[in-house]
Amino acid sequence: MVSKPQSPPLSRSQIRKNIRNARKNLSKAEQEQAAKKIKVNFFQHKNPPKNARIGLYLSNDGELDTSNLIQSLRKENHRIFLPIIHPFNGTSLLFQRYEENSPMTQNRYAILEPKLNCSHICPLYELDYLLMPLVAFDKSGNRLGMGGGYYDKTLARYYREHMQKPELIGLAHDCQQVELLPTEAWDVPLQQIITPRQFYQW
Repeated sequence: MVSKPQSPPLSRSQIRKNIRNARKNLSKAEQEQAAKKIKVNFFQHKNPPKNARIGLYLSNDGELDTSNLIQSLRKENHRIFLPIIHPFNGTSLLFQRYEENSPMTQNRYAILEPKLNCSHICPLYELDYLLMPLVAFDKSGNRLGMGGGYYDKTLARYYREHMQKPELIGLAHDCQQVELLPTEAWDVPLQQIITPRQFYQW
């Protein structure tokens, strides 16, 4: 019996394109349901300490909507911090306090972020949790981002110095999981990923 030739593995850019299309094709109802479930899943598996400092993101490009989760965290008096592109090096992220009335501005990708206020910046190591967006992930916790490398550069010292905080958690739709991601030397797998249906821990 002649076996069929195997298809070559998809490249990172091909996977990125396929998964971005998949999540952008989710209906409004599916997105709303996912946002509710991710909130429940986070609180079910995590018990944030009182007045926790939590790094989050505002959804873009079909990413999992975090607005529901942010509202619930605020009600419990947790403090929310959003990423802003570093104003000087332009290749890494800072995390700034995000209030309901925070002045906002669009960054180079037309994503809303708090208007820079140095007195509201929280050093990475003072965050309790960092909930990160991603494009795709695999069964080993490997993460594929949008390709800009912002989180990789921001977290380089964190991994190098084995920092204890923040606790890193990826957020994703279930459709963003793939069997195996091609990895690069600088890639570091996440230890936790939460989807609307699952909590993965490695």
